[in-house]
Amino acid sequence: MDVEGFFDKVCTVRMTADRSALDIIDQTLLPSTVKRIKLRTKEEIWDAIKRLRVRGAPAIGVTAAYGIALLASGIKENSFDAFSAEFASLKDYLASSRPTAVNLFWALNRMDGVVQSSHALPVSQIKEKLFSEAEKIRDEDVRISRSIGEIGFDLLAHLKKPNEAIGIMTHCNAGTLATAKYGTATAPMYIALERGWAGTDMHVFCDETRPLLQGARLTAFELHNAGITTTLQCDNMASLLMKSGKIAVVFVGCDRVAKNGDAANKIGTSGVAILAKHYGIPFYVCAPSSTIDLATPTGDQIPIEMRDPDEVTEMWYRQRMAPEGIDVFNPAFDVTDHELITGIITERGLCHAPYDQAFKELGIGE
Repeated sequence: MDVEGFFDKVCTVRMTADRSALDIIDQTLLPSTVKRIKLRTKEEIWDAIKRLRVRGAPAIGVTAAYGIALLASGIKENSFDAFSAEFASLKDYLASSRPTAVNLFWALNRMDGVVQSSHALPVSQIKEKLFSEAEKIRDEDVRISRSIGEIGFDLLAHLKKPNEAIGIMTHCNAGTLATAKYGTATAPMYIALERGWAGTDMHVFCDETRPLLQGARLTAFELHNAGITTTLQCDNMASLLMKSGKIAVVFVGCDRVAKNGDAANKIGTSGVAILAKHYGIPFYVCAPSSTIDLATPTGDQIPIEMRDPDEVTEMWYRQRMAPEGIDVFNPAFDVTDHELITGIITERGLCHAPYDQAFKELGIGE
């Protein structure tokens, strides 16, 4: 299978040809089952985002845009005020599905901007504009991921030694399954394939990413199927790999970046960053500019979602693996301090500290 064939197989989210439903891969079933499901109602779309059937900040944004365009097409009201009020209710409902995912709010607010700027138009035209805007958001995400990948590829090419596979570590899944195409943290690897590298020119080490195993179920699945040399390890094995000299660089994605460069990503990411700093390994956060939240001064203001204790105690086991009634600490995210980050790769360029100044120089947030 060539690279484009692979991307078509694992396309995360798309609108059906008749625009009656969203068509997504149910990522909770991977890697054993590749199943596409149709989402037609607000409850189905909300549940798919909440329960991680679709996940990854950019993919959530694309899903939200498609989803609210689909739901708005079913609004029966013909007056602008009534349509706008019902649209606002749908927007608030979808926004409640994942409080940490800034792309969710970014996409919904952008779609709301289409409505608010179209008050002089018939409702039927507003509905068409919403579908068009959702397609633009999807196409922009592909371009953004590719741009991030090209910058990351240049870093790989600089670090790679002749006739040796370059060792790359990643945590969670910021791959093509988390975006419209390419991914963010995996984009450098896919661009490398497009530039003529063999899959054996890279050796990607995927943290399994407890407790939901996105690294094992998703990242390892997609990189292995793309023909890239891939090794899976438990999260607590990262230090030994780094100490052994097998890792040349770390790429991770993120859900939100604060103004000072603190980055929220899947739980365990900050630990990887601490290890990379200790062993002198460059640690890069791959972040579309839409995930950079200049209204949040530091990572201390980023809300951390707490998830179901069963994800830790019994979700992946044939029998319960902890005592009944035990207290469970299960945050979905942690925040990596900006001082641990070598650079933040955006589609507009590579940022170094001080990050607030770097974001300003690239025009992010303007």
